[in-house]
Amino acid sequence: MSRLFDTREGDDGLPGPERRLAVLALILGTLMAVVDTTMINIALPSIAASLEVPASRAVWVTNLFQISCAAFLLVFAALSQLLSRRRIYVAGVGVFTLASLGAALSTSLESLLLFRALQGLGAAAMLSIGPSIYRQVFPSRLLGSALGLSALVVAGGYAAGPAIGGVLLSVADWPWLFALHLPLGAVALVLAWRALPREARREGGFDWAGALLSIAMLCGFFLAMDGVGHGMPAWQVAAWLGVSLAAATLFLGRQRRAPHPLMPLDIFREPRFSLALVAQGTAFVGQGLAFVALSFLFQQEMGFTPLQTAWLFTPWPLAIMLVGPRAGRLADRLNPSLLSSAGLGLLLLGLALLARLGAEASVVDVLWRMLLCGVGFGLFQPPNNRELMGTVPRERSANASGVMSTSRTVGQSFGVALVGAFLATGLPIQATLWLGAFFTLLALGASLARVPMAGAAQRHAREAAAREAAAARE
Repeated sequence: MSRLFDTREGDDGLPGPERRLAVLALILGTLMAVVDTTMINIALPSIAASLEVPASRAVWVTNLFQISCAAFLLVFAALSQLLSRRRIYVAGVGVFTLASLGAALSTSLESLLLFRALQGLGAAAMLSIGPSIYRQVFPSRLLGSALGLSALVVAGGYAAGPAIGGVLLSVADWPWLFALHLPLGAVALVLAWRALPREARREGGFDWAGALLSIAMLCGFFLAMDGVGHGMPAWQVAAWLGVSLAAATLFLGRQRRAPHPLMPLDIFREPRFSLALVAQGTAFVGQGLAFVALSFLFQQEMGFTPLQTAWLFTPWPLAIMLVGPRAGRLADRLNPSLLSSAGLGLLLLGLALLARLGAEASVVDVLWRMLLCGVGFGLFQPPNNRELMGTVPRERSANASGVMSTSRTVGQSFGVALVGAFLATGLPIQATLWLGAFFTLLALGASLARVPMAGAAQRHAREAAAREAAAARE
């Protein structure tokens, strides 16, 4: 960990001491947004009972947060170029913290939903540009290690959310789940304002038409996916998908001719970026499928309780926390595409083995397979993120960060929705896990396709560094 904060002559990024404060601000903001996602889920029955609403309406406490967050990821990534990443991140922390206070004080579902939507906006502002700020803060030679740290924080937040929520609900009411964010948000706000690097604003306007089309595209998609998972009539799902597809068509046309596009299409000309994005999206479809399908498998087929199921999931994020930072460090020295491909191979094997579990399988049978999946995903994600962020010009890193966050969110939500569709057909839950393995296989194909390109890029970088060192000695 100490090597993340050492400095060398010629390093870009922030000096070591300032880097520590900036990283702490990023960690606190990310943790608040990620922990909230999983922590609030277990409080939905308590919220429904306290506010005297049906469970079907209480689900929107989670849904509205996710839709609001996902719909604005691209928007805030583009705005950060116009206003600066530091201002957008600070505003995101501030909005999230104030909305948490409002949610804690809410006495009706309507007011709670309003503040949950605002929390989603704050989370979008933080998550959309977090990876690009890591690229600002750290020197290029440590980018993989930095993104490994980011993977550790995200995995740790997802893993800790249910446990934190369960402990708090055992001693206090649900509003305290939101109040927990207040001290963390205050500290993150001060640190972000003080430590995040300042940068010049971009000259020019903002693509408001593209922003509206982007929001319509993503909202339509997430409402359709939510409808699939909750038994919405097929015509309504089709209508929302139609809205999403129409907005997507108009959005892409707008991006080709806008003077300051929300999502510059030239970033996709780099094949390593495009392939890494495909690998990420399909891998998160596989993980989203697996997480929901395994909950049904463990409880309905194998007879485990919800609490036991939560413990059975622990090896997956725990392995990501342990492997992710090490994979990030390796990606700074070895071929990142090769590391990502190896990780996807392990994830594919783990999912296939989980799909073969029978109702009589033991806890040990489950745990080592979950551990294998976590090791695979931990080995895949930081090197893949390094490819996503390292293959675009620095001036496009905010856009790349927004696209990366959107791809991850869309992939995971699509995976969750597919589980609902498969359950409606009456197919065995193991079939859903095989579908998750299929999407992981697609990710592996995209990752393997860029291995030669990444190897060639590394060789060129080493040769350039050797030439510069020779010139300096002369």
